[in-house]
Amino acid sequence: MVEIKALVLAIDRDDDFGQKAGVEGPVIGRDACIDAALKLSLADPEDSDANVVYAAVKLYDELKESGEFDDVEVALITGHPKVGVKSDMELARQLELVLERFPADGVITVTDGAEDEQIFPIITSKVPIISSHRVVVKQSEGIETTYYIIYRYMKEILSDPEVAKVVLGIPGMILLLYGIARLIGVWYPESVKIVSATITGTILIFIGGYFFTKGFRFNVRETVAKQFVFVISVIAGVLIIIGGAINAYFRLEEYAKEIIGGWPGTQLLAMLIYINALNSSLITGVAVMIMGRVIQSYIKRDYHIWYQASALLMMPAMWVTIDLTTRYAMAILTLSDIEVFTKLLLALMDVAVAVLVGIYMRGKVRGWERVEAGASA
Repeated sequence: MVEIKALVLAIDRDDDFGQKAGVEGPVIGRDACIDAALKLSLADPEDSDANVVYAAVKLYDELKESGEFDDVEVALITGHPKVGVKSDMELARQLELVLERFPADGVITVTDGAEDEQIFPIITSKVPIISSHRVVVKQSEGIETTYYIIYRYMKEILSDPEVAKVVLGIPGMILLLYGIARLIGVWYPESVKIVSATITGTILIFIGGYFFTKGFRFNVRETVAKQFVFVISVIAGVLIIIGGAINAYFRLEEYAKEIIGGWPGTQLLAMLIYINALNSSLITGVAVMIMGRVIQSYIKRDYHIWYQASALLMMPAMWVTIDLTTRYAMAILTLSDIEVFTKLLLALMDVAVAVLVGIYMRGKVRGWERVEAGASA
C-alpha cells in the first residue's frame, strides 16, 4: 500500500453538468457523483461527461477495494460554458475547495478528450497528477481529438487578425469579386469576357501584392510613413519606365527605321530594337528611384548613402552597356569600331568616378547613424 491520499478527479471543462442538469460543482463523494451523473444522463443521454463520472466512480471503487492507497476520494469539478480563461479559473477555484475537503497527495484525472486535458497544468500547480484516464464512449478517440484540434485552430483563426486575413479575408475577397462579376455578367452579357478578365486580374494583383509584402516583410504603412521620399521616387520611376515602354512599343517601327533602316524581319530582332529603344526610359526611371533613396538617406543620416550615390553615378555606364550590347547583338557595331571604343572608355571612366566618389563619401559619413532598411530612424 502506498501511504498517500489519492483523489480521483472527473473534469467537465464546459460545465455540461450545470447547463443541462443543474448540478453545481464541485461534487465530492461517491454517492454525490453518481447522483450528478444520473441527472445528466436523464437530461442528455448522449452526453459523454456522465460516463466520465461513472468511470471515475468505478476507478474509485477499484482503488478502494485493492487498498493500493492510504485513502481515496472521488470528485467532479465543472468549468464554464465559455471555455477558456473563465472556465479554467472556475476549475481552479473548485479544485481548491475539493483539496480543502480532501487534502490529496496526488490526483488521478478522468476526462473524455483533449479539451479537458488542457487544465492539467493548473492541476499540477496545486497537486501532482499520479495518472490520467481518458474515457471514449460513442465517438472514437481520434474523432474527439480531431474535433478539438479543428475547434482550437478555428478559434485561433477568428481571434488572430493576421491569420484571419489569410484564411478568411482572401477567400472572402475572391468570393465577393466573383459574385460582383456574375451580377455584372447578367446585366451586361456582352461584356462577360472583359469583366471576367478584369476581376481575375484584380484578384491576382491583390493576392500577389499581399503575399509579396508578407514574404519580404514589407509593411506598406510603415514604409510610406518612414520613407516617403523614396516611395514617391519609386512611383515616379515606375511611371517613367511604363511610359517609356508604351512609347517604345508604339514607335517601334520608327526606331527600327532609324537603327536598321526598315521593319525587323524576326521577333528576336524586334525585341533587341525594343530594348534599345526602352534603354533611356529604363535608366532614367531607375536613376529617379536611386535618387529618391539618396535623398531619403541624407534626411535620415543613413551611412548607406555612399554606395547609393555610387550606384546613381553608374547609371550612364549602364546606359552605354545596354546600348552597345543590343547594337552589337543586331550586328550594327563591331568591337573594332571607334564608337564602341569611345563609349566603353567613357563607361569605364564613369565607373571609376563612381567608385572614387563612393570611397570618399564612405569616409565622410562613417559617423552617421546606421539605419537599416525598414528599421526605425
